[in-house]
Amino acid sequence: MRARVYIDGFNVYYRLLRHSDLKWTNFRSLSQELLADDDEIDVIRYFTADVTKRAGDEEAPLRQQTYFRALRTIEGFEIHKGTFLSKSITRPLVGQEHRYVDVHDTEEKGSDVNLASHLLMDAFQDKFDLALVLSQDTDLIEPLRMVSQDLGKTVVLGWMDKSCPGKQHKRVVSFIRHISKGMLRRSQFPDPVIGRGGRKIFRPDNWA
Repeated sequence: MRARVYIDGFNVYYRLLRHSDLKWTNFRSLSQELLADDDEIDVIRYFTADVTKRAGDEEAPLRQQTYFRALRTIEGFEIHKGTFLSKSITRPLVGQEHRYVDVHDTEEKGSDVNLASHLLMDAFQDKFDLALVLSQDTDLIEPLRMVSQDLGKTVVLGWMDKSCPGKQHKRVVSFIRHISKGMLRRSQFPDPVIGRGGRKIFRPDNWA
């Protein structure tokens, strides 16, 4: 089948990779682990946003840009960026709900909308027979249903955490594939990755 892959970068990070030593993931390799041998991937769309420096982690943007350079060595890989917003919000203290404090908060905007838009447009234009989606965001339930049931495409959902897939997801997709640690381990980039012009791209030290 003609296949395309749609990845919600932050959803994947927080559900699958955040506490793992397997962040140096090649998403083409992982996608091939989740699909059949005769499924041919032409485009992988990765939806994310540029992170900013955070207290206690000033190197986060550098690590992310290093990873982006590695990802761009993948054939057919396209990065679609939303925005990453920082703001101050007021929240009650746990156990002292009468006391409020101002805290810094960050919010990623746009990835789910961008993913849904490209998924639907590609389906309408008959760019694929099968879509592999890596996101458990329930905001995508209706776009997934439309692509699978209204447009008759095969939709495979990559399930990333240890929970059981919800009834809503089961109802709207064709298949659910659970991502195992073995799949992740087999899907790691080499260290270093060889980029354009032979430039070496090394895995961030604290990802080892």
